[in-house]
Amino acid sequence: MRFRFASSGFLLGAASILVAVTGAQAADIQKVVFAGGCFWCTESDFDKVDGVVETISGYANGNIPNPTYEQVSRGGAGYVEVVEVTYDAEIVSYEELLEAYWPSIDPLDGDGQFCDQGDSYRPAIFYGNDAQRMAAETSKELVAEAHGLNGIGVAIEELNSFYPAEDYHQDYYEKNPIRYNYYRWGCGRDARLGEVWGETKRLSLFD
Repeated sequence: MRFRFASSGFLLGAASILVAVTGAQAADIQKVVFAGGCFWCTESDFDKVDGVVETISGYANGNIPNPTYEQVSRGGAGYVEVVEVTYDAEIVSYEELLEAYWPSIDPLDGDGQFCDQGDSYRPAIFYGNDAQRMAAETSKELVAEAHGLNGIGVAIEELNSFYPAEDYHQDYYEKNPIRYNYYRWGCGRDARLGEVWGETKRLSLFD
């Protein structure tokens, strides 16, 4: 989900945009970066979470500047497909985003996700400060303990770089719903999630 404002020559339209931007700045807007395999799917999943105001597919923690999709998918660039989640912390907390993240991935596969394998598809939580790191580590421990999952392969790493992906990747599930749904079904994502999590869509880890 991305903010879109229709262009207008009227002062009323400009004033509306100003009010919208001012309101966004007044809220407690924060960011976090998650890797959950294909970023089309991760973006789609987080767009459904109340309090998320924007999602951007991109690439994190590689070793070359301004990577392209071809460079990332080919391997060797060190990047992971990720989604930068911008959220209003007055509506949804970082801990609640973690609770939404875990059931959206296969935590037992640290080498990729579903039909997408390789370093660029590995699952990870990228933290921006110590508070995020500690919460992420705690959530990982609680998931393993509460759900009896041994050998969790999700990495928890400091975010060193983030580059937005090409425009055609953004909101892919909205722009190309037939291709997206066929890909998601063909990749076996939801079937595998059902095996691991059942009907769970949001965990209760921090209650």
